[in-house]
Amino acid sequence: MINVGEPNQWRDYFGGFRPESSRDGRRVVDHELKAQYIGMTVNALEPGEEAGYWHDHSQIEEIFVFIAGHGQLGLDGDVVDVVGGSVVRVSPGVWRTWRCSPDSPGQLQWLCIRAGGTELPEFPNDATRDNDRAMPW
Repeated sequence: MINVGEPNQWRDYFGGFRPESSRDGRRVVDHELKAQYIGMTVNALEPGEEAGYWHDHSQIEEIFVFIAGHGQLGLDGDVVDVVGGSVVRVSPGVWRTWRCSPDSPGQLQWLCIRAGGTELPEFPNDATRDNDRAMPW
């Protein structure tokens, strides 16, 4: 377990996947947790800031969960407006980039959750339920 702090603290992080693409306002949580199947970053951009690059994934699917602010995602040839509460799924093979709108009332704060490999079943099929086990609290 780690604590990433309140979203208004995320800008204080400096991180990324490689030194040349690291920046203020990014923390690669899955590296700290040594996650095996799910990746997650916490992110914060100031008004007017942008990713500065496009990228795609051949196998990884991403879900962007926006917490606060106003921004935009570039998805292939489309631009999608996002605000706190927006949730956007981005398929493998889709080119993506993002920015915090210059007129955003504050930072654009979001989680990016990544996973790949095999499809998720409609219902988790690897769970074991125990209704008789005592609650720990």
